[in-house]
Amino acid sequence: MFCMNATDDSEASDAKTQETRSVIPPEAKRVFKGVIFEIWQWEQKLYDGSTTTFEKLRRPDTVEVLAVTEDGKIIMEEQEQPVRRQKFFSLPGGRADGGATPIKEAKRELLEETGYASADWELLASVEPFMDNDYRVHYFIARGAKKVAEPTLDAGEKITLKLLVLDELINLAENPLFRSGELARMLLVLR
Repeated sequence: MFCMNATDDSEASDAKTQETRSVIPPEAKRVFKGVIFEIWQWEQKLYDGSTTTFEKLRRPDTVEVLAVTEDGKIIMEEQEQPVRRQKFFSLPGGRADGGATPIKEAKRELLEETGYASADWELLASVEPFMDNDYRVHYFIARGAKKVAEPTLDAGEKITLKLLVLDELINLAENPLFRSGELARMLLVLR
C-alpha cells in the first residue's frame, strides 16, 4: 500500500499501479472471452518437474474514490442494482473500462455517480484482490469535493448519496453490505 499525489498527467502514479501486477505468461491461450471477463490458460512447470494447467481470469480494473467534501463529509453510496437482491453500500467508483488511466477513470466515476468533482487527488492504494484474477482495485482520495453537476447514472444503477463523518464510515466497515473490502480492512485499523 502506498500514497502519492495523482494528477491526469501523472505517469508516476500509473507506473506505480502497474509495478507489482501479476502477469499472464506470453504462451497463455485465451479460452473464453465474454463482455467483461476473459479466461487465460497455460501449462505451468512445477517445482518437481511435472506440469499442470494454470488459469487466470482477466477483467478491467476497478477504481474506488474516498471523496471528502469541503466540509469534511465522506461521500458514500447506497446502491441498488438489478443483479443484487438487496441494497448495498459502496464508495463511488466502478469498472475502469473506458481505456483511460486509473486517475481519469476515478474522476469520471465520481462525477457520473455523484455529480461531485475535486482538484485534490491522491492514490491511496492499488491492490490485486485475488491471485487468480488479473485486475486491480485502485483506491483514490479526493479532497475538497464540490457538487458541480447532477449525477448521470447508468441504466442499471440506482444510487442514493449519504454524507458520513469518519466514525460512521469506520462503523460501516463492519457491515457485510459494505462492498469496499480492502478499504474496510484499512479502516478497521483506525479503530
